[in-house]
This record gives sequence, C-alpha cells and structure tokens, in this order.
Amino acid sequence: MQQINESILNDEIREHLKENRISHMEYLPGMERISSDLLEQVTSRMDAYDPARYTAGDVRRALAQENRTPEDFAALLSPAAAPFLEEMARKAKEETRKHFGNTVYLFTPLYIANYCENYCIYCGFNCHNKIRRARLNEEEIEKEMRKIAETGLQEILILTGESPSKSDLTYIGEACRIARRYFKVIGLEVYPMNTEDYRYLHGCGADYVTVFQETYHAGKYETLHLAGPKRIFPYRFYAQERALLGGMRGVGFAALLGLADFRKDAFATGIHAWLLQRKFPQAEISFSCPRLRPIINNEKINPQDVHESQLLQVITAYRLFLPYAGITVSTRECARFRDHVMGLAATKISAGVSTGVGSHCEEVEDKGDSQFEISDGRTVAEVWESLTRRGLQPVMSDYLYV
Repeated sequence: MQQINESILNDEIREHLKENRISHMEYLPGMERISSDLLEQVTSRMDAYDPARYTAGDVRRALAQENRTPEDFAALLSPAAAPFLEEMARKAKEETRKHFGNTVYLFTPLYIANYCENYCIYCGFNCHNKIRRARLNEEEIEKEMRKIAETGLQEILILTGESPSKSDLTYIGEACRIARRYFKVIGLEVYPMNTEDYRYLHGCGADYVTVFQETYHAGKYETLHLAGPKRIFPYRFYAQERALLGGMRGVGFAALLGLADFRKDAFATGIHAWLLQRKFPQAEISFSCPRLRPIINNEKINPQDVHESQLLQVITAYRLFLPYAGITVSTRECARFRDHVMGLAATKISAGVSTGVGSHCEEVEDKGDSQFEISDGRTVAEVWESLTRRGLQPVMSDYLYV
C-alpha cells in the first residue's frame, strides 16, 4: 500500500514547497480569530488519550452508564471494547430509537465546482492533481437541483472544491438561493469561512455546515496539507464555532479515518462536538464517519486501514456518547454496511450520489471529475426500498417553514 505521506510527491514540487512552506499554526491575513479555547481543550485531551490503557472492566462500566462521560467514550473507542461490539450495537440501537424513532433522513450531495487551491495529498481535488475542472453556472446549478428534486429528495448538501477565487461567497450564496426553491434543508460543505460569511450564507438559505478536520493530530496534519489555506490547522478547527456564531442551525464534524490513529481522531472528533454542544446547547450536532477512498491518479489509497468492525465501533461509540447527535454514513461505504448501520446507530443516508461536477443532469455539459470513488451507487428509490424493507421510515424533511 502506498503510504499517505510526502513520499508520493514529485521531487521538484516537494522541494519548492519545503522552501516556501508557511506555518500550519499561523493564521493568514483575513482569517478571523475568535475568542475560544476549544482547540487547547481538545488537543490536550487527545494527547492524553492512550487507548491501550483501558480494560474490559472499563468498557463494562461505560456500557452500564445511562449518561456517558468523556472517559466512558474513551473506553468505548479502545481496543478493549472490540469483544463488546455486539453489546455496543444493541445499546446504540436502543439510544437511536429513543431519540430518533425508526426514522432515517435522506439527502444527496451536489458538487457545483471542483477547483481547489489546496495541496492535500490524499484528495482528488488537490490543486496539483491533473483532473477535469468544472464550475457550474447558475443555470446549470438549477438544472441539477431540479433533476435531484424530481427524485423526491428535500435535503441537499452543496459542495465545492476549496477555492475562494473560483467559488466565491456570492457564488455559493446564489447556489443556496436556488436550492431554497427546490429543497427544505440546505447544507454546505465548502471551505472554512469567517463568522460574517456564514451569516451571509445563512441569510441566503443555508441551514447547516459540515467541516472535516481530516485529522486532529497537528503534526500529521502538517505533512498532509502542504499548501493553500487549508494548511492552517486552527482556522479549520474553529469553522463550526464560527458557523454557529454566524447563525447556522447545525454543524457537522468528521475526521477522515485512516489518515492518522483513527481511535485518537475519533476521540478528538467526539470531544470537539461535545464541548461545542455544551457551549451552544441549541445547536444541532452531527457526525460523518468517512474512511479513505481511492482517488483519480492514486488508486492505491487503501480504505481498509480502518476495518469495518472498527468503523462500526466508532459509529456506535459516537451514538452512546452523544445519543442525540445525527450520524451520517456516506457512499464511501458499501450498500451492505450502510444498510446494517441504518437504524442501528446512523440516522442519515445519502442516495443517488455522484461526486463529480454536473453529473446529475444530461443537459449539463461542463462536467468535472469526481473527488473520490463511491461504493454505493443506488438511486433514491432503491435506498428508500431498502430502508422500508428493514422496517425503517425514510424521511425527506422534518422542517416546516412558515
């Protein structure tokens, strides 16, 4: 397997980046600093977390609790919890039914652009990867959204590559305004922004923001993000907090499992969400649980660095620690696994997915390459049928606007 590190870089590019590299901990001009100490709290807890020190007794105590502490969460993520996976799944299902009933929310992502200014060596959109780039205009965005809405979906997640010059604030805002004509819930997965930018997008119709921290290990983060604004670790970390300050109703958290120690990254993700929920009790908190997937020009990236049983452990640990949080499992995972975790611990599933630009509507000619390979290509109707067959209730939206 090709390791996810600087060894895959072209030697000439690597030397140039080393000579011109900016500190990954220093804010760039225009990046907003907010008054918060969550980064210090999360990183100190993560650094102190040693998964190997937990025992079966620690896991049993965690499972016996009604309200679980960060220490319980740490035990549930540890190797000692592996033999208890069935019990964790059973208790996770109980918590899911208690807070969500048998409902599962459906949505689809829409990539409106894939230009990017970052050099993240594991991502198909990175600025040095030779792929077809595209940016939909307003007419094309509307065609794509109209086509998606015809499937019955009422929630959409708008994505771009991380390029403020190609996908500026007003461009994303107009996409939100168009989306409001067709959908009741609008999410964003775009580059991190300042508070006032999030306030503007919320005014355009956006409801929630998801940001993948990728890895919470700052040293590893530095080696993976070699150039571009995304290299700035603390600015990305505080994106969810700025989004809530900007009026967003909800925020999503994720680490890309497999980039670093997945247990410590999952622990940091959970603690980050837990601390922010305590700071903003009204916020709707959710998790995504992505694993690495092959990308164009680098198919050797191996998603099996984190096995399915370990991914299930992470998902059920999230549910037991934050029972009211939403959990999404994307099409990075196969249909069999996604079907298994729906109603067990996960509460939201994507359907009719493409990670390319302009790929939902045949009338859109300016198509761009995908960010990563998907594993579950089922249509909305097929996912709906699978959920109902398992006794679950697919939900397109639970929001009413008056």
